[in-house]
Amino acid sequence: MPFTIATWNINSVRLRLPIVEDFLRRFDPDVLCLQETKCPNDLFPHAAFHALGYDHVAIHGQKGYHGVATISKRPFDDVVRQDFCAIGDARHLSVRLDAGERRIRIHNLYVPAGGDEPDAAINPKFRHKLDFLEEMRAMRASGEPDVSAILVGDLNIAPLEADVWSHKQLLKIVSHTPVETEGMTRVIAEGGWSDLMRHHIPEPAKLYTWWSYRAKDWDAADKGRRLDHIWGSGDLVADLRDIEVLREARGWERPSDHVPVIARFAF
Repeated sequence: MPFTIATWNINSVRLRLPIVEDFLRRFDPDVLCLQETKCPNDLFPHAAFHALGYDHVAIHGQKGYHGVATISKRPFDDVVRQDFCAIGDARHLSVRLDAGERRIRIHNLYVPAGGDEPDAAINPKFRHKLDFLEEMRAMRASGEPDVSAILVGDLNIAPLEADVWSHKQLLKIVSHTPVETEGMTRVIAEGGWSDLMRHHIPEPAKLYTWWSYRAKDWDAADKGRRLDHIWGSGDLVADLRDIEVLREARGWERPSDHVPVIARFAF
């Protein structure tokens, strides 16, 4: 049986629980990584996931802000919650599990958005984002002996020209500025990661995972960005069978502005 992992910035897990449940019933991933859960740990809806067969849940929550959760049908161990930038934000969670004959470390990340002004000297939110990226450079795809790695999440950067609706018009817009895209390129290269989404769907194909709430008709305007990512260690590339960006989810009832991304592997 293939191993399937999905990532989704849900923008409040309790508010959008019905569409998360529907997604799990329809697509049945082995693992779902959620970001921006906006839920303190004591209020996380464990029972809803257990009812659907997802008995293994790791959470790193925070009231009203941030938050990540990794929900799995498979048991996992060695749960790690890293405090990036030492400010107490709930933005990272990793677990280790078995898939076939492989041991896999799954990192679930929610990178700061960075505010509106792409100038670290006057915008502390942008400074925070760049500092977060700098700390990500230490994340290695081969960081554990005999353990493969997958890194997923809302990384809030669209690194390539085909990851945005207009490269020229977004060069000075946070998420696609050169300092951000070059920073992400360094993280990937130095960490030994493979951008699995672009391995399966190479440029020049446009690839978006986010459409703003501000658009009156998001589908017709199609001014999207690829802010959500799936990376893997090099040994996983040959086993990747499919990447699916569930664009239809942007049109579901009370949707997130992000859509799920699903990766399927042959192990």
